Amino acid sequence: MKEDVKKIRETYQEKARTTSTLSGIPINELYRPEDIKDIQYERDIADSGHYPFTRGIYPNMFRGRYWTRREVCGFGTPAHTNNRLLQQIKDGVGGLNVIVDMPTRFGVDVQHPLAEGEVGAAGVPLTSLKDMEDLTRGIPISDVSFSLISSSCVAPIVLSQYVIIAQRQGLDISNLRGTIQNDTLSTRFCGMGEATPADLAIKISADVIEFCTRYMPRWNPINVNLYDLRETGISAPQELGFGFANAIAYIEEVLERGLKIDEFAPRFAFYCSAHIDFFEEIAKLRAARRMWAKIMRKRFKAKNPNSWKFRFGIHTAGCSLMAQQPLNNIVRVAFEAMSAVLAGVQSLHCCSYDEPIALPNEITQKIALRTQQIIAYETGAAATADPLAGSYYLESLTNKIEEEASKILKEIDGMGGAMQAIKKGWIDAEIEKEALRFQEAIEKKERIIVGVNEFVEPEEEATIAERHKYSSQAEKEHIDNVKRLRIERNTERVKESINNLRNEAAKGRNHNLIPSIIEAVKAYATTDEIIGTIRECLGYSYDPFEIEKSPF
Repeated sequence: MKEDVKKIRETYQEKARTTSTLSGIPINELYRPEDIKDIQYERDIADSGHYPFTRGIYPNMFRGRYWTRREVCGFGTPAHTNNRLLQQIKDGVGGLNVIVDMPTRFGVDVQHPLAEGEVGAAGVPLTSLKDMEDLTRGIPISDVSFSLISSSCVAPIVLSQYVIIAQRQGLDISNLRGTIQNDTLSTRFCGMGEATPADLAIKISADVIEFCTRYMPRWNPINVNLYDLRETGISAPQELGFGFANAIAYIEEVLERGLKIDEFAPRFAFYCSAHIDFFEEIAKLRAARRMWAKIMRKRFKAKNPNSWKFRFGIHTAGCSLMAQQPLNNIVRVAFEAMSAVLAGVQSLHCCSYDEPIALPNEITQKIALRTQQIIAYETGAAATADPLAGSYYLESLTNKIEEEASKILKEIDGMGGAMQAIKKGWIDAEIEKEALRFQEAIEKKERIIVGVNEFVEPEEEATIAERHKYSSQAEKEHIDNVKRLRIERNTERVKESINNLRNEAAKGRNHNLIPSIIEAVKAYATTDEIIGTIRECLGYSYDPFEIEKSPF
């Protein structure tokens, strides 16, 4: 009893330990007008819808249109994922968000030795056009915005599959709405270095941007992936600095092909993290809008105001969620989602509370969607643009994050840009350094994680009644389908399309391969056959792991 009384007294008298943001930015005890005395409203903040867009990219923000509510989906066979997508539509999502599995991302055959146990495990397998047919069955793609989360070198293949489906439905692809992630440089920081050598990666991304600019002007040809960078353990300023460096590399590559900045920049989109530090995340996203507007207007001389706008989607931070006491994750996700909304997000995915344990099932995913709906319809958070503007703390923190992120970007520019920073290993080293700092703060209890290093419950109850489980039967079913496809397809047509692709790839780095990829996809060539051929033509092995050889 004495110990309990002591604990009560200590808790009653406890004071906040936090003296810095999650990223290590010092926090004052009190912020006053002098902390933002150098800010000029019209120059640095301005009304929403006006340069530099600190307060939002549209004048009336959510009074004009809510953010798009999406939930990432992909597992089992394409038919399994299709069923979940149809259920999501019934539950009230505003768009669909599909992620591919690891064999598809790496561009390897489903029977590759390293693919065993991975087919359909953490995404949907899109091995051929047949899979996209199954994935989209019964979905009115003319009315639904599809986000295709494919950021490795197979991105143009996945896009080509989708384009063919649209054309078969009689749709004009110039009217298609949606997004292909296509940030190939970011994937090398997610364990995919073998599959995405930097020069191949940037060529692939530029092909997609150029093709979409010319033929799919309403489609977002790239969704610069700051989220996965943040998941490696980096800080908020690094998220912006590294991500914008990659974006600049893509822009410079496309400009070299003769396109004008205002032809393609208005369709650039960004995929960001909303981590657990509430105010830091809001400040980060406000700083991002201001930084991007300056980069586009001053550095690239863009004239179209739409080129200046930082359009972003948010994925709440999976790395902030814990396997211990997993129901607590519902609260974490709600705060992260709220920060995204208060920062003026365009599209939002909320993690399910079982994220650290398994893929979401229908129940946990519905809770994530309902979290968004409660914020939208019950809290009043969407009633006015940038409601926290003018806070001495928030404006000061916005300035500080912009300052730190700009320093990082300047340092990368000094190395020759993102490509050189990647090749030198500088970004990798910075990631390791920051991830170590954060982990040490947890181990020293400088940063409290409820249920992990404080408020621990030794014998936790099972709080997830039904977990999503990997299906070896689904893997077998998909492999059998691919075997059947290879028997039934027109082999000569496949060979002809692959030979044509090989000839086109030999025409140089700036020659666009999307038309020939589309023809190969129409012939039912598989993802590994297409990207393997392109890899060989650019001097790499057919198989990124150098195990399998080309069948052609």
